[in-house]
Amino acid sequence: MTHRLELKNISKSFGEVKSLQNITMHVDQNEVVGLLGDNGAGKSTLIKIITGYHQPDTGELFFNGQKVNHLTVPKARELGVETVYQERALADQQTLWRNIFLGRELRNRFGFLDVNKMVEETNRLMIESMGFTSGAVAADSVIKNFSGGEKQGVAIVRALYFKADLIVLDEPTMGLSLQETRKLIEFVKGIKRAGKSAIFIDHNVFHVYSVADRVIVLDRGTVAGEFLTKDITLNDLTEKMYHVAETGHLD
Repeated sequence: MTHRLELKNISKSFGEVKSLQNITMHVDQNEVVGLLGDNGAGKSTLIKIITGYHQPDTGELFFNGQKVNHLTVPKARELGVETVYQERALADQQTLWRNIFLGRELRNRFGFLDVNKMVEETNRLMIESMGFTSGAVAADSVIKNFSGGEKQGVAIVRALYFKADLIVLDEPTMGLSLQETRKLIEFVKGIKRAGKSAIFIDHNVFHVYSVADRVIVLDRGTVAGEFLTKDITLNDLTEKMYHVAETGHLD
């Protein structure tokens, strides 16, 4: 099976600091991969390479089996990569439908904004992808009144609507309440139901374990371990994380 994303021997340094060293990993079709590691493990640098913000010093990137050279942010988006940041980059004063289509508005055959179509699509997405059934939330609801988890859900659904094949979730649970986090986890499960893939980055092992098919542990710029969540308990994974943090290896 062709991997949706594959990295081979990716390394990246900033001056004397080796942020990544020979990272080899992949994300399959219809898979959620958790990316765990302490601060300084290399998670942010790795994601910036996958999304085209940084160029690796060495190594190769493949999307759907095709090697990609000199990946840029526009090229990554063209290849179906979208990022949902912890800052939830939404326009708080705007309505839900405007946020879904922000910067990529639908137009009619005369070139004018097709507001009716965007509202119609937003209402459909709210039910089919976001799981909203309450009449209190509508396409013309203002985003600032949404909970943190709902805002993250809007960002995820926006990515899915615009045909993202790989959604990168960068610390999406930061600052969320328990109830909001639970709703966010359901949105992430919706990514798989849509047949897409995700990389879920988080400090919280529990959040990642609850939704990931596979977990990759980074430590000091290297892959310290990789586990299928079906083959390891949460307690065992947590213990291994502690061991890696203390010793730098799994053994």
